[in-house]
Amino acid sequence: MRDEGSYDYIIIGAGSAGSVLAYRLSEDPKARILVLEAGGDDRAVIVQMPSALTIPMNTTRFNWGMETEPEPGLDGRRVNLPRGRGLGGSSSINGMCWVRGNPIDYELWEALGADGWRWSNVLPYFQRLEAVREGGHLRGTDGPIKVTRGPEKNPLYHAFVQAAVQAGYAESPNMNQRQHEGFGPMEMNVGDGKRCSAAVGYLRPAMARGNVRVLTGALVEKVMTEGKRAVGVAFRLKGAACQARAGREVILSAGSIMSPVILKRSGIGPEAELREHGIGVVHHAAQVGENLMDHMELYVQQECIRPVSLYPDVSLLGKAKIGVEWLLTHKGLGATNHFETGGHIRSRAGIVYPDIQYHFLPLAISYDGKTLASGHGYQVHVGTKRSKSRGWVRLRDASAESLPRVRFNYMSHEDDWLEFRACISHTREIFAQSALAPYRGRELAPGDAEIDNFLKRKLESAYHPCGTCRMGTDDAAVTTPDGRVRGMDGLRVIDASVMPQATAGDLNAPTLAMAERMADLVRGRHLPEAEDAPLLADAEWATRQRSRSITKDYAGDRAALREALLANSQQP
Repeated sequence: MRDEGSYDYIIIGAGSAGSVLAYRLSEDPKARILVLEAGGDDRAVIVQMPSALTIPMNTTRFNWGMETEPEPGLDGRRVNLPRGRGLGGSSSINGMCWVRGNPIDYELWEALGADGWRWSNVLPYFQRLEAVREGGHLRGTDGPIKVTRGPEKNPLYHAFVQAAVQAGYAESPNMNQRQHEGFGPMEMNVGDGKRCSAAVGYLRPAMARGNVRVLTGALVEKVMTEGKRAVGVAFRLKGAACQARAGREVILSAGSIMSPVILKRSGIGPEAELREHGIGVVHHAAQVGENLMDHMELYVQQECIRPVSLYPDVSLLGKAKIGVEWLLTHKGLGATNHFETGGHIRSRAGIVYPDIQYHFLPLAISYDGKTLASGHGYQVHVGTKRSKSRGWVRLRDASAESLPRVRFNYMSHEDDWLEFRACISHTREIFAQSALAPYRGRELAPGDAEIDNFLKRKLESAYHPCGTCRMGTDDAAVTTPDGRVRGMDGLRVIDASVMPQATAGDLNAPTLAMAERMADLVRGRHLPEAEDAPLLADAEWATRQRSRSITKDYAGDRAALREALLANSQQP
């Protein structure tokens, strides 16, 4: 093997978490850091331009091109699973929706065994990473990631929020500040009209320091071990077999699909699976690659009888005009992801905090952006946030060239069906309100379709896999709450795979905050706990599904809150 040198830290993956780690660990000028990335450079107009988001998501240069195994709960249908490949990882191909999740998410993390991950400990890291225009209480103003709101010029954005309020839901002035539950404006990680990915905000500034080396096109084969200690990484670079040594730690940040795969190829995982593929067992860890979670979504579409939607703007001429304006000014419709309003609600009474999320779009188009309705329309992408279904990631074979087998077991828990039927019924009720009456035509989807059959045909991944290297204090957890791989020395996993539960919203912002905190834990430090860290919920969540008053703060009664959260999360 060609020797690529020795470093203090080797980070596998230049995605969201890996970029954060490279930036924070390189703050020590004496630390030498190697970042290995299987993909290439992220610099391209289609990545930088927010409204072009569906293009890199469907481009092999930036996407691993995965799909699931046949999903039994969806009549054997395979589901598209885009995963970022290249600098910035999935933050360079995602929808840029900036959602911290609900503060109560992190109370649930700690209740599930992730000690130290309560909201008051996590909030300071969100504040450290954000650069929010006009800031405000509980927000950051000078962090690496620029966060803005869309201009909300289209009248449909406001009509949707008003209709939700008419249906009895709360209005939230900003779902990332005090009140997550309710409807209102959405934020996006866009700055100066361009995508602010982890590569832009973190990795490139880290590379400029001079003590971070990034190798693209580096396909990791395995973590090298001596006994129970990680000592380096074996990888292929432009066809050549290479290795690099790590004096302090090897950190896996390859994401919820690839991190468990690399662990398994390194001999760390379920013994029977490793032996099946001829891999020597370094450490038996039964749960590596298990506990796979995701968010699923579908769209509910409505015809728009007034010519106010984005329909003319997605014609060839419309796209050309948007592209020219953006290239010249970085403004206009090209500078937004178009998800400018949304909401978070509870599916039914007895749920403590939101388990359904809405993204509103003033256009009727398929989830992957490939199929457009024949005229003006609007829609919501709506889906559940805490499915009890669990899947797995397993080796196809021992080769680093082979993509893994992935099955989420979507819709395998009976509660999934209850919650997705609720997604449709609650949406129809909102769409039926008077605020949308001037625009409302016929329902385009589901229309007259039988609901359960529609769900089987149209449910798609929201591209938020997590949980495959779950952190916790119990013996079954793959990692400890500071990311260390149990049973190993000098090896951590730091990415969304360690999350014990998916958050109530898009996963990129929580992944960045988690990596920020983990970077401090690697260095044996921690930001002070936030003194003001409200945990707001409806005071009568046990008996009603919706409320305009989301004002009760449970921060002073964590024990009762966590008991309720664990009861919600239990599987029969």
